Amino acid sequence: MAGTGGIRPVEVTGTIRLGQFLKLAGLVEHGADAKDVVASGEVTVNGRAETRRGRQLAGGDVVAFGGDRARVIAPE
Repeated sequence: MAGTGGIRPVEVTGTIRLGQFLKLAGLVEHGADAKDVVASGEVTVNGRAETRRGRQLAGGDVVAFGGDRARVIAPE
């Protein structure tokens, strides 16, 4: 999906942290990659730079990195 501009829906169960979501959504390949890109400020959550890899995400949050975006879909 690299650079398509669309927002990929990614369903999660329970809570998920930003670093975990980046990997689950396929925005990064490895957990170590997530740590690096978040720490460098390259990831945004709902349009704002986020440097906390452990940030808890909620349904509806949109995470962006490298031109790709994914929305957290949490069943109610």
